[in-house]
Amino acid sequence: MHRVIIPVDFSETSLNAARFTAKMLSGKKDAVAILYNNYESDDDHDIATNYLESLKKEFVNSGVETVQLEYEMGGDLVDNISRMAHTMRATLIAMGITGKSAIKQVMFGSNTLKLVDKNLYPVLIIPPDAVYNGVNNVAFASDYKNVEDTTPSALINSVLEMFEPMLHIVNVNKDHYVSLTEEIQQQKQKFIEMFSERKKEFYFITMNDFYEAMDNFVKDYRIDMLITIPRHQSNSTSLFKSSHTKHLAYHSHIPILAAHE
Repeated sequence: MHRVIIPVDFSETSLNAARFTAKMLSGKKDAVAILYNNYESDDDHDIATNYLESLKKEFVNSGVETVQLEYEMGGDLVDNISRMAHTMRATLIAMGITGKSAIKQVMFGSNTLKLVDKNLYPVLIIPPDAVYNGVNNVAFASDYKNVEDTTPSALINSVLEMFEPMLHIVNVNKDHYVSLTEEIQQQKQKFIEMFSERKKEFYFITMNDFYEAMDNFVKDYRIDMLITIPRHQSNSTSLFKSSHTKHLAYHSHIPILAAHE
């Protein structure tokens, strides 16, 4: 069973992310939507309960088969969600990237990225303007370095299993020439083994600007979701460190699936 945790603070962006996720899970009999709210005081309990019950009805009306409600008072939001994801062995956590006011933008947006940094489970970052058109094409941006050790293939496969999309594995490198190096060929073979059950294609793009290349690729191949692997800041030579994920999250119009190495 795929458990998808959807934290909501009832801001416009968190509700947009929740409704996007509802469409994504509609009709999936092997998925459970878990709506979560972290309220501040006893006075907020009844309000949080009513809001979650109302949102649950929306999910059911959207065709989501199973919806659970979870709420708790106080504590650190990121710690709370991480603990719950671990306890429930969640497949995915789905969150928006900004909130409805300037303060909320800082709080909810930064909490989403903190969760990406801290949490061991995949986080789907849903932009405010994301429109759900199915999950038919998923792009995975890779630097093709030590992919077996740095790719959480089991976690990514668990997410992809819900949708069975075409997986487009993309490498952007200004040094690509006519033929691929032996090292790149070896890393490609590792990907073939790791994603043996997925439909997949490989792309090697010769460009200097990674973001421009991926932006063009997303448009040209009608990509519905982009996978990236955040890495710790100490690995400063890697394109795929957290600042890279942050740039993608704030500039993308499609959801970003951040899955930790």
